Amino acid sequence: MHRFLRWSLCLALALALMPGSAGAQTKLLRFPDIHGEQVVFVYAGDLWIAPASGGTAKRLTAHPGLELFPKFSPDGRWIAFTGQYDGDEQVYVIAATGGVPQQLTYYPARGPLAPRWGYDNQVYGWTRDGTAVLFRSLRDGWDLADCRLYTVPRAGGLPSALPMPVTGAGEFSPDGSNVVYSYPFRDFRTWKRYQGGWAQNLYIFDLATNQAQQITDHPRADRDPMWMGELIYFTSDRDGTLNLYSYDPGTGATAQLTRSTTWDVRWPSADEEGRIVYELNGELVVYDVSADRSTPISIMVPDDGVAMRPSRVSASRDIEDFELSPKGQRALFVARGDVFTAPIEHGPTRNLTHSSNAHDKHARWSPDGARIAFVSDMSGEEEIYVINQDGSGVAEQLTTGSVGMLYWPEWSPDGEHIAYSDKEGKLYVIDVDTKRKREVADEPQGQVFDYTWSANGGYLAFSLSDRNGFTSIYIYSLADGELHRVTGAMFNEFSPAWDPQGDYLYYLSDREFAPQVGSFEWNYVVDRESYIYALALRKDVAHPFPPRSDEVEAAAEEGEEEEGEARGPIRIDFDGLAGRVVQVPVEADNYGALSAVEGHLLYVRGGPFYYGRSADVEPELRIFSLADREETTLAEDIAGYALSADGKKVLVRQGRNYNLYDVKPKGAESKTVSTSGLAVERVPAEEWAEIFDEVWRRFRDWFYVDNMHGYDWAALREQYRPWLAHVAHRSDLNYVLGEMVAELNVSHAYIAGGDFELPDRPRVALPGARFELDEASGRYRIAEIHAGQNEEERYRSPLTEIGVNVSLGDYVLAIDGEELVAPDNPYRMLLHKADRPVSLTVNSRPSLRAAREVTFNPITSEIALKYFNWVERNRRYVEEATGGRVGYLHVPDMSSDGIREFIKWYYGQIRKEGLIIDVRGNGGGNTSQMLIERLDRQLLRVRFVRTYDWPLTYPNSVFYGHLVTLLNETSASDGDIFPAMFKRAGLGPLIGKRSWGGVTGITGHGPLIDGGDVFVPQYGTNDLDGSWIIEGHGVDPDIEVENTVESVLAGRDLQLERGVEEIMRMIAADPKAFPARPAPPVRTK
Repeated sequence: MHRFLRWSLCLALALALMPGSAGAQTKLLRFPDIHGEQVVFVYAGDLWIAPASGGTAKRLTAHPGLELFPKFSPDGRWIAFTGQYDGDEQVYVIAATGGVPQQLTYYPARGPLAPRWGYDNQVYGWTRDGTAVLFRSLRDGWDLADCRLYTVPRAGGLPSALPMPVTGAGEFSPDGSNVVYSYPFRDFRTWKRYQGGWAQNLYIFDLATNQAQQITDHPRADRDPMWMGELIYFTSDRDGTLNLYSYDPGTGATAQLTRSTTWDVRWPSADEEGRIVYELNGELVVYDVSADRSTPISIMVPDDGVAMRPSRVSASRDIEDFELSPKGQRALFVARGDVFTAPIEHGPTRNLTHSSNAHDKHARWSPDGARIAFVSDMSGEEEIYVINQDGSGVAEQLTTGSVGMLYWPEWSPDGEHIAYSDKEGKLYVIDVDTKRKREVADEPQGQVFDYTWSANGGYLAFSLSDRNGFTSIYIYSLADGELHRVTGAMFNEFSPAWDPQGDYLYYLSDREFAPQVGSFEWNYVVDRESYIYALALRKDVAHPFPPRSDEVEAAAEEGEEEEGEARGPIRIDFDGLAGRVVQVPVEADNYGALSAVEGHLLYVRGGPFYYGRSADVEPELRIFSLADREETTLAEDIAGYALSADGKKVLVRQGRNYNLYDVKPKGAESKTVSTSGLAVERVPAEEWAEIFDEVWRRFRDWFYVDNMHGYDWAALREQYRPWLAHVAHRSDLNYVLGEMVAELNVSHAYIAGGDFELPDRPRVALPGARFELDEASGRYRIAEIHAGQNEEERYRSPLTEIGVNVSLGDYVLAIDGEELVAPDNPYRMLLHKADRPVSLTVNSRPSLRAAREVTFNPITSEIALKYFNWVERNRRYVEEATGGRVGYLHVPDMSSDGIREFIKWYYGQIRKEGLIIDVRGNGGGNTSQMLIERLDRQLLRVRFVRTYDWPLTYPNSVFYGHLVTLLNETSASDGDIFPAMFKRAGLGPLIGKRSWGGVTGITGHGPLIDGGDVFVPQYGTNDLDGSWIIEGHGVDPDIEVENTVESVLAGRDLQLERGVEEIMRMIAADPKAFPARPAPPVRTK
């Protein structure tokens, strides 16, 4: 089809499918509020206002960023909302009639946050007198779950925190004396019918007495509180679906108001006239309290559909895969779901597939250069296709009936066959002409990725897993269908590469056993362990690296083969093959991606992996000369490479560039291949439909159990598919996908990312301090300076550094010479200054007279300082309460920060009598087993040295004391697993609250067509008896202790206090002292 004709049809289709077109009712109206005769809501990321009785909406905002959570002021004149005008989420106010929004908050928002965490600075409403906006923020906490409610004056100035330490949604009582709120906050979680330790309940907080009263206590979610008249209204999924309920504070009675069985009641908002507006199945519905009746509102949004319009967009930042033509004249790219070829220097860039409605990937060039094989889901399932490299004709489908992901179609050198693998671990070979396929192998522990053809196409080599976790090399014979194992099971062997001459099969094997020993304990870690080996394929093959000699060799006789000439069929003597192995003379290292070309081996050398810092050496492409036996670096800082079929050129990804090198050991010069011509004709409606189906398939194929938790997954797809016709923004699609996968009632079902046009987030210069307003003078003073550890950059506190003369209580009178007076916001004056020193004019009194000027080097986030101060308070408390006998350490996650904090604080306290391990707020990761292994070590013996005061232990780094673990509702994922395994190992009691209860692990399976992400729960967790554990419930503490609102406001941590009490009791009951030095032995005759 001619490109212009196709483009016109796409435009017509997009306009026809545009939500709200032709006067139809518009759906996917979100986050509504109601006042008088108007409703305000979000559509396609913008604010709109419409008659409460229905009708045509009027636009209030239009901006590339999102505008969310609109709330009318009590008098209906203003609308507060959360907006992304400057890149991050801040609180704004706009007139209900429209106009220029006024920004009220400036402190940098956390983010960008994963969708499951919602948005920082989320607006919930107003104070009852309309003088301030109520919102939820993360500004004072280190944990993403530690959010609280704030008010910010409508006239501007600094926000003020409400007393409740941690909250979710909230609203003031009609007289403003109380606040009803939910705790904890998990309103954006894609996990329906959740019953773990993080389930929400509702509370009333008395602002006069600072007392909190819990008013709901159900295993499932109670959320979205509203206080209207004498009753509190909220939503709950206690019957399986979110519905409206009411609660009478006077009697304690709860009543169900709506009875939706399919669709959740979402984001309800009440007015002062007895009405609640909410979302249901994409529509707005108004519930009339007095009439006990719900009435849908039919609204038409006359949106111009900017986000829906077809457009030509660059794909150069969305490259998934690349390859090189057989002789290296052109490059092959897969980007944004299309297959491209681009010239190395001269000529056109061609989009071969033009498939906005399909995700094309894993493209490979045929050996003769005429065709390209690729994987596409254009049929609704992934299949293998072949298309002419010049773009002529249509793609030919080779496979049929496939279910699930397919991987890299690798051509045989003669172009007659293609090898490919699938998500079930099957490896296939298909005849390109007849389309008949045969199963070659079945990988028992995942998928096969390193399959490679011999030079004549007669054999296929690859690796398969063994039960010990290693892989071994296999060879499949195309002629007789026999599968031969050619290496043993004792070592890890992988990445086979055929010698082009047919004499050797090279591969990598982990055979270097010279481990690195740790500095803090006598223990090892294996690194730089891989060697390169060569298998001699026949008994008559000479040694590839014979002793060197300067003897003169006779010239080859006529008829003898010269190096590089074509040879006949490759012959393999499988008898004794495993014993004909030779080590290539290259030092062991972290190798991968081995290839063999004429006269050379190519491979990637990677640096060691570190948690919390970058590798010492970025990946390098190395080249080894078989003749000279010398190794050199061909390219540095690489992220993959692709060889031409003739082995003479190599395309290397370095950063965002794709550079072409000659395959030569020395003096290599590169040419950068331009990717500027990679562009796609993007039709959002088509892309979003493909993404919807691909996400559904990924859950079908990768979900950790095939019964989908008992749900009819196909029926759920059809339940949510009609919403696609109303998606008008990429964020809408994420919402629809999130709702669908949430039905599976499982942890870690995440949807994120995609093609969003969002402004860059601002960089705010932060001083590591908290400002407060002195109302009498209208000046701001320093109310708190966050202490740090200035010897560590991550904990650097700017105002405490040497030479910065600032004291607690000082007034900040000007910033960079600009006078600071309320209601101006100090953080407004710190915008865009993070990359340079900032000056403050300060004084001990609110006067410029005798003020002094100080300069500080700012930081861009105060999260680490807030975390450090919280931990230090806990550590000091334990130190003082136990007289230094008990240690304390906090593990914030089970990733880089967590393992770092554990190492930092564990070894220095290893000789304490007791140790409190705090995993409250632990966000998970994958290192819990490292911690458990160290804590579970047993003291087996001690040694005494005459000149040493203290004994030496065996093992040397062993904690010989009592242990306690603190956990709470936000101990999550691997933060769930740690306390569970701590208990299983019998290491000590668990104290606190039941944990999150989400342990079904995830991994990625590549980006979606527009760069979006989907994470499928893939790894279930079982007990040794085969039962499912933790998921959906959490880990129960041995001693349940709640940090009540009142105790936190009093500056107490009841969980930590009980931990100290318990561990001191254990020490008293069972002192664990090292044995005394025995009397010297007498060994005389």
